[in-house]
Amino acid sequence: MLTERAAALDAADPLAHVRSRFLLPEGVVYLDGNSLGALPAAVPAAVEDAVHRQWGTDLIRSWNANGWWEAPARTGDAVGRLIGAAPGQVVAGDSTSVQLFNTLLAAARLRPGRRLLLTDPDHFPTDQYIADSVGRLLGLDVRRVPAREAGAVLAAEGADVAVAAYAPVDYRTGELYDMAALTAAAHAAGALVHWDLCHAAGALPVELDAIGADFAVGCGYKYLSGGPGAPAFAYVAARHQDGFDQPLTGWHGHAAPFAMSGTYAPGPGIGRARIGTPALLSLLALEAALTAFDGVGTTEVRRKSLSLSGFFQECADALLDGLGFTSVTPRDPARRGSQVALRHPEAYPLVAALTARGVIGDMRAPDLLRFGFNALYVSHADVLRAVEELRDVALSGAHRSPEFQERPTVT
Repeated sequence: MLTERAAALDAADPLAHVRSRFLLPEGVVYLDGNSLGALPAAVPAAVEDAVHRQWGTDLIRSWNANGWWEAPARTGDAVGRLIGAAPGQVVAGDSTSVQLFNTLLAAARLRPGRRLLLTDPDHFPTDQYIADSVGRLLGLDVRRVPAREAGAVLAAEGADVAVAAYAPVDYRTGELYDMAALTAAAHAAGALVHWDLCHAAGALPVELDAIGADFAVGCGYKYLSGGPGAPAFAYVAARHQDGFDQPLTGWHGHAAPFAMSGTYAPGPGIGRARIGTPALLSLLALEAALTAFDGVGTTEVRRKSLSLSGFFQECADALLDGLGFTSVTPRDPARRGSQVALRHPEAYPLVAALTARGVIGDMRAPDLLRFGFNALYVSHADVLRAVEELRDVALSGAHRSPEFQERPTVT
């Protein structure tokens, strides 16, 4: 029954042909694209060209001849098309942590006199660390308020809130929050909103301009598949760019970088959000990776993503019942991102044993197994195989083998 359903769903999949745009290892089911996306087929040739021709032959001339200088804005606009941002509002480069610090502090500076910075106690750790750092630097009180309660706090104490910093998708559970509603609640209180799109960009429709978003950041290596350590991106709404006062004032953001002035003068538009010299090889890899989305709409991506995650939940209900697993991801499609998380007390060894069988997911402490669904290359047959293998591991006790008990540095 499930085999026939998987086959029927895959046969009707309008994005099935996009799988060929990725170089997937034979026999591997890859459900960890919410941590590191698979390799797009366009990337190796782009990187080889960047290394051998652009760097090796054209050398420093490539800053002009091969458009290196424009790459952060060019790639930023390519990302912008996936997150509902008109051109000239997104720049790519630096890490997510750097972009997060730069934009969050700049956002808070736009609301002087307000003492509160709201963030989610379930936010990714870096987001919380940087919120605390911004709070210390600006003398703000950082209050951790769950996303589902933020609207009420903004209604009651919004006059004191400078920025609300949240993510639309819970990185652990995959729960999806209402970006438009939270943005509207913050604006009604005169506050700004800062979004972390790491688990949303490339996975679901994000309409930053349409909802009136203020600031956003995201990484390039999850659903955008830009490669390990791929540059992050920053979104600064056009209406905020003239007042964007970033703490990291590098020379690439200067109005006249090659005048070599000793005094900083911010460049025009989104260009002022640039910081230092970008990691060009990684940036060009990300730019090539984004071509995997050519001709693909985020609505199509979302439709298939929900089909994959819903089918995973259906398979888990049928095959994992009574084996100690609990689903923590919402059943309601409107409240589900592009991953499913299962709770089990032996989460790590189960994931390790599954990986040894060629089904790659991951876990988050203390007890969550996570499975991410990139609609560009995951099939329903992949989903069924993953759950069947997980059932076999749990029934056989294969995960209790000593080789799966010792945790490596990266889990």
